Amino acid sequence: MITFLFLGLCVLKVATSLTQFASIYPLDPALPIGSSLTATCTVSSELGLEARTLYWTLNSKRLPSESYTVLNRTALAVSLQRLNGSRQQSGDNLVCHSADGHILAGSCVYVGMPPEKPVNLSCWSRNTKDLTCRWVPGGNGETFLRTKYTLKYKLRWYGHEKECEDYNQGEPYSCYIPRDLALFTPYEIWVEASNQLGAAGSDVTILDILDVVTTDPPSDVQVSRVGELEDQLSVRWSTPPALKDFLFQAKYQIRYRVEDSSEWKVVDDVGNQTSCRLAGLKSGTVYFVQVRCNPVGIYGSKKAGIWSDWSNPTAASTPRSDRLGAGVCDPKAGEQNSTLRRELKQFFGWVRKHAYGCTGLSIKLYDQWRVWLQKSHKTRNQILQGDKS
Repeated sequence: MITFLFLGLCVLKVATSLTQFASIYPLDPALPIGSSLTATCTVSSELGLEARTLYWTLNSKRLPSESYTVLNRTALAVSLQRLNGSRQQSGDNLVCHSADGHILAGSCVYVGMPPEKPVNLSCWSRNTKDLTCRWVPGGNGETFLRTKYTLKYKLRWYGHEKECEDYNQGEPYSCYIPRDLALFTPYEIWVEASNQLGAAGSDVTILDILDVVTTDPPSDVQVSRVGELEDQLSVRWSTPPALKDFLFQAKYQIRYRVEDSSEWKVVDDVGNQTSCRLAGLKSGTVYFVQVRCNPVGIYGSKKAGIWSDWSNPTAASTPRSDRLGAGVCDPKAGEQNSTLRRELKQFFGWVRKHAYGCTGLSIKLYDQWRVWLQKSHKTRNQILQGDKS
């Protein structure tokens, strides 16, 4: 007679004619790590088997006979000391065999730890009608046992407790509530973790859906040159489509990096405008640019929203400077260009210090600065030509 033992799961298939004549006690115990266990296999006298001929296996590995104790002619005990965490969350397989290898009885042994309190519970809504929550298991997250996490929520002052049902299989510590959420009323939200050794609950988070709204990244991000200015790029984008019908004041951030660098520079103070000019860039250089949005004040909420993901990178290059080579043929023109670049560098250093971020102030001052420089150089050249004549 052939019997089977599936080690991937603690599911024991034993010949039907034998199961009624043999048993293990305790059956399917759950124990803390470091515990000891004594299990007993008892066979019916009808089988005609003696306890001294039986043997034990744990996860298909035969246990040493030194750990056995013959209690009587039909009962054989085995002692396991200082147990480690289960090798599989579905339990370790402890099996009693007859001398010819047939399985007489089996038990699943669960060895692990009770769960610790889940932490870092955070939630966000993409359209004010749904809610996604994410958390982190307490401790290092390893209990060696199959641990169930349940996201629960209810209206703070009334309503019944509900459980989230849509858990993300690809991201095990998150859950999605797609509908039937109230606005302008705070919710109490928490996570409960449980396994065979105990349970633990997270701190309760209180939130209003309108205070945790986020959105898709800004769409249609375009990056282009600003004429022949070799140190600038213009960035434009569109308001996230999902929020166009909502009453809110957006905040935007831009970040950019050189093509062969992994370091991003962030422009924080973009405000509610949907365009910005990046200045002080390197000439003849490819830049990658991304934009993200924070919806502020959805339907009058006084709390800041949640930053969206960054948009997909958009690439553009600044014009290559033609004036660098002109100095070889025309020293005077080269000196003027060198002075201009030096003055512009000083100007933008001052702007970054006194007009933080991508603001209209810096662009306005820059344009005024250029006009002044052009008039200054024109006047200077007229004077020099007058002296020569």
